[in-house]
Amino acid sequence: QEKSSRLSAALFGEDCEISHDQLYELLKYAALGKCHNAAQPSWCRIYHQSHLAGVVVIVLHEMSQLHFYKFYLQFKHLRKVFQHRFTLTPSANFLASLYGEGANLEPQNTAQGLTSPSSDCIPKSSDLQCDPIIRKYGEKKQGLTSYTLTLEEQKKNDYPIKGSPRCKGYVHTECDQQRTDSSPLFGLDCEMCLTAKGNEVTRVSLVDAQGRCLLNELVKPESTVVNYRTRFSGITKKMLLPVKTKLSDIQTRLKQMLPHDAVLVGHSLNSDLQALEMIHPSVIDTSLLFARNEGRRFKLKFLAKAVLGKEIQCEQKLGHDPAEDARAALELAQFFIEQGPAKVAELNLEMLLTAEKLAEVSQNKAALQPQGCRVQKQLNEPPHLPKPCFLDCLQVTGQKPLLLGRQELDSSGLCQSNLSTSNKQILQRALEDVPLSTFSIIQFSLGPEYIASHLLAGLCEKVRSKLTDMLTIYAGPFEESFCLKSVKKEFGRCGPIQSLTVVTETFQPYVCIQYEVLEGAQLAVESLNGTEVAGSHIKVQRPVTAAMLDCDVLIKELELDVENEGVIYVAGLKSSLTETDLQEEFSQLKDLKTLFLPKDLQSGKHRNCCFLKFQKSQSAADALEVINGWTVKGSKLRSRNALASGHLWRWIWQMNHSKRKEGGNILCEKMQQLSASEQDLRKKVKQLDHHIKKLYRSLQNNTLCIVLFPGVN
Repeated sequence: QEKSSRLSAALFGEDCEISHDQLYELLKYAALGKCHNAAQPSWCRIYHQSHLAGVVVIVLHEMSQLHFYKFYLQFKHLRKVFQHRFTLTPSANFLASLYGEGANLEPQNTAQGLTSPSSDCIPKSSDLQCDPIIRKYGEKKQGLTSYTLTLEEQKKNDYPIKGSPRCKGYVHTECDQQRTDSSPLFGLDCEMCLTAKGNEVTRVSLVDAQGRCLLNELVKPESTVVNYRTRFSGITKKMLLPVKTKLSDIQTRLKQMLPHDAVLVGHSLNSDLQALEMIHPSVIDTSLLFARNEGRRFKLKFLAKAVLGKEIQCEQKLGHDPAEDARAALELAQFFIEQGPAKVAELNLEMLLTAEKLAEVSQNKAALQPQGCRVQKQLNEPPHLPKPCFLDCLQVTGQKPLLLGRQELDSSGLCQSNLSTSNKQILQRALEDVPLSTFSIIQFSLGPEYIASHLLAGLCEKVRSKLTDMLTIYAGPFEESFCLKSVKKEFGRCGPIQSLTVVTETFQPYVCIQYEVLEGAQLAVESLNGTEVAGSHIKVQRPVTAAMLDCDVLIKELELDVENEGVIYVAGLKSSLTETDLQEEFSQLKDLKTLFLPKDLQSGKHRNCCFLKFQKSQSAADALEVINGWTVKGSKLRSRNALASGHLWRWIWQMNHSKRKEGGNILCEKMQQLSASEQDLRKKVKQLDHHIKKLYRSLQNNTLCIVLFPGVN
């Protein structure tokens, strides 16, 4: 069974607040593994980190938690797909800690090992025994058969294997003759485009041992092309229009051209064979041949320059030349076989890569400064290597991080020179480039016009007002001489009450009750409407305002929120019950994973309700039937599906307890100004959610994706 990477975060309820340093820990370990002092995060765990296909951070500039809940219904995709949600504590610019300059991190969280040639990431040339190439092959020269991948290695690296269920319908090259050290080598490389089917071949190149090109043919994809990936493949729609050659034609020609003892050579050749839907038993993969530590791989472009002294994949060219890449891979294999592992190890490729990356980073950072500043710096300061940062570490390990956004990143030396200017353009670029990068930061923006302080104050007041209305219920009518204590007791069984007042402006008295949790108000509406309380048949309803017209829709969507999956709310608990008592009482419930007992954030006393999280949704549904009407130490329980089990509960509490600093007239004026631009803002948010949906769907399996609302202050 294939291992897949996954994230486990046990935070729940009050613990769902994390610091920026903790998020930095997660990103660092996800991207670097155990390199550069990276370790498993202290607050969560990534299983099978080496199987991660990539890390994608989507930043929604000018947006905060306030925007997420104000436009909760518009974030249709975001709230249904992302299963972990955390509140970030306020801090300095988090993004700067990723880019490098101005990072405010504890020493143990800072990327180490980039400031001197004695760094851990640079192997000493005098100690070749520690070189991964020597450890894998030994020092002596061997024939080519010693470097072909074994069947186990092919399986491990996702090569098409004969008899595998995943390779049903694949064409076998029928090159089954026994290989010898004199068997012929052939270089193979393909260019692919993205279609409705996945990756499909658009160009195939085959070169022989003398470097002669035997095949260099365009191929017509079977399915509709979604992305030509022109920047990398060099393929355009116009080029493929007259093409008649199909994949089956290429398969037939390759079978005819390859001798029965042929050895195919390529760089990450598994992806080429998968796209060709062909099985070949004997391969040399140069991405694995030039071995590195921690399962990392050198890029073909770097190896061609460092080993062969050749420049390939030049930026001036439109896309890669598959014949050039096939020839480079073939010559690298020939060099390795002819020179032997010891000579290759003496090249000290890790040191060469580090020097190249640091020089590149230094040049880029210098290029960002005005010329006068650079001259002044050179006069006043001694030369030194740039301060190491997270993205520098990625560069040194051979991973080129992708940064896309509206504005240049003045805190990093990794800026793009032709950054897009609109969210739509950023998305299009991301769809092309993110699948090809192991670490990406994609930055979308609302626009500066939406961060004016008066607009934010008005937005905050609208959210506070709506939350207050959702937490409030009106109940009645009651008799003139009704018992207020009985009413408070009955409604208190639905959840903790923040305030209870009697409404006397009506013909008969009503009560207005504001709960501390959404579930309490909803449970009161569902369980007490139409019942007899304090001797009167009453109606229970929420306030009727324009903002509350979509309340039922919002409640339903909160209930279906992925964060509340398998979570139920239980009310009616006695204050004398401890968490240990509840653990004991609920221990008989099947698949119970976590119990969260909310506390007053000021007094520390727990409330008369709790949340139960189950491993399976069905177990939560079964528990609901059991708990409703259940009596625990003389207290009758009520329960329902959770609406705000995670950080929303804490946020509601903070919103309701924060002081309003502005007078009513000022707020009224700001609310009017906000309503004029709110419709545009709602459209923008809906578009951003759609952008995230498209980008998310384009990601490979086993990609860690994080969406960040950095806030505006």
